[in-house]
Amino acid sequence: MIVMGMSWSWNEYWSPIGLSLQVAMLSSIVVAVLGVGAAWWMSRRSFKGKTLLETAFMLPLVLPPTVVGFLLLVMLGRKSWIGRFFEWLFDAPVVFSWWAAVVASIVVAFPLVYQTMKTGYASVDRDLEDAGRSIGASEWQVFRYITLPLTFRSLVTAYILGFARGLGEFGATLMIAGNIPGKTQTIPTAIYVAVDAGNTAMAWAWTGAIILISFIMLLFTGRISKK
Repeated sequence: MIVMGMSWSWNEYWSPIGLSLQVAMLSSIVVAVLGVGAAWWMSRRSFKGKTLLETAFMLPLVLPPTVVGFLLLVMLGRKSWIGRFFEWLFDAPVVFSWWAAVVASIVVAFPLVYQTMKTGYASVDRDLEDAGRSIGASEWQVFRYITLPLTFRSLVTAYILGFARGLGEFGATLMIAGNIPGKTQTIPTAIYVAVDAGNTAMAWAWTGAIILISFIMLLFTGRISKK
């Protein structure tokens, strides 16, 4: 394929897109479960140190991505007991693998999902939940049949925000997963390398792809919020 005088193969173009979609899909599912659960638990509990814990939850949102990536590199590297445990478990190191990209995406997307769901839970009428408990519903049944349906829009928004954040993650991913073509190279890192190499055509091609995917996701969110 030839674009603006630059030739490149379809596989070269698709590889970062496919990997980015895989990373974003898996990380968004994991972070949705974690964010939904954490927000529900925190919104229903009051304990000493809660503010400190919530501040820790939100830190990845304000820290530079490279700082987040460095901390993850230290925590999951081969010199840490966590890194050695996972290397023993999976017979391969976590860092500089596509799983490292998933971990980075989960960490940076968690604050968005958590805060969105926390706001959603705050909008639920507690009287409705208490009414369910008064007729013998367990906490799980209250959550499943009352709380979740009432926060459906927040849940969809939280998932899409988590997906989009994972899709666009660059700094932390570059630190912990690297930029290995065909293995850990995602769209953002591919764009960076293409620009650095002066390959503007490839950079534009990947930029167009990520803009299109993000636009579709945000459009879907807007339609859901209007229903």
